[in-house]
Amino acid sequence: MSERTPKRLSLTALVGRIYDSMKAALVGTGTKAASFAYEKTPDRFKNASDLQIRIRTGVVYFVVSVVMTMACEVTLAILLSVTAAIAALELCNMLKEDAKLPNTVLCMLGAAAYPASLITFDLAGTAVVTAVLGALLLIWYLSDLQIRYTDVCATMFSAAYTGMTLSCLLTIESTIPGFWGRLVVLGVFAGVWLCDSFAYLVGRKIGKHKMAPRISPKKSWEGFFGGLVGSALIWVVISFVPGVEMSILQAVCFGVICGTAGVLGDLMESRIKRNCGVKDSGTIMPGHGGFLDRTDSMFVASPTALALLVIGGCIHVM
Repeated sequence: MSERTPKRLSLTALVGRIYDSMKAALVGTGTKAASFAYEKTPDRFKNASDLQIRIRTGVVYFVVSVVMTMACEVTLAILLSVTAAIAALELCNMLKEDAKLPNTVLCMLGAAAYPASLITFDLAGTAVVTAVLGALLLIWYLSDLQIRYTDVCATMFSAAYTGMTLSCLLTIESTIPGFWGRLVVLGVFAGVWLCDSFAYLVGRKIGKHKMAPRISPKKSWEGFFGGLVGSALIWVVISFVPGVEMSILQAVCFGVICGTAGVLGDLMESRIKRNCGVKDSGTIMPGHGGFLDRTDSMFVASPTALALLVIGGCIHVM
């Protein structure tokens, strides 16, 4: 009798097993931490309503974002890298519901590397990460005949859409010295936040005409225009930041364009969710859904803000 040859694991299967083990460990740790936190929570804060949960989560997200953005360039890069990695994970998980099989590990690493690379390589970092990620995806594709071209494209798109876009904020920060550069980045964040808030309040109060009923039924044209007002107000404030050469008229126009870009980012994520048949991208942010649900507007607004500031001569990229 011939001895049975042990079956060798393909690179894809090995990576899949490692990812499943890491995911199971994280889920277990998260469940234990959640149980411990709930036990230590005062009774008056337990059994909160959906609105209370949403507000508390939003406050935590807001405080962490502001502190890490304003602390220094490194903390800003960490914030953007972590945001990109988590969003990439959620996007990959959604795409798997649509018969795509992106490489989640490479996608998360690539997404996180885009913002981080700018600290070391400046603008060349984007090219370095793209080249390395492309090479790794090529090796992955050639290593297993079951991997499809669409899986490679889904991986590259997810990493670039979450990581490369957010790295534009670091480019903005680097063009304006010190504190003021980070304040402009915070202004871009605030423009998206206020646009969302104004759109929600106006739409809830007077919204009647549906904007995209088949993609996002709750959005209205009244809310959309209300959101643009909020975005424009923030950009007028940005125009007074030292180091930014921007007129009031430019600020209003840029606010309207960035607000529109943010809405397009929101609609794009809604379109992906409908295509994949999911309601939320994840559950990491109670009351909001996933991290991607909370940050979807930033992925389009960030590169739009950089392009407007450079083309309008407001900042000068070296």
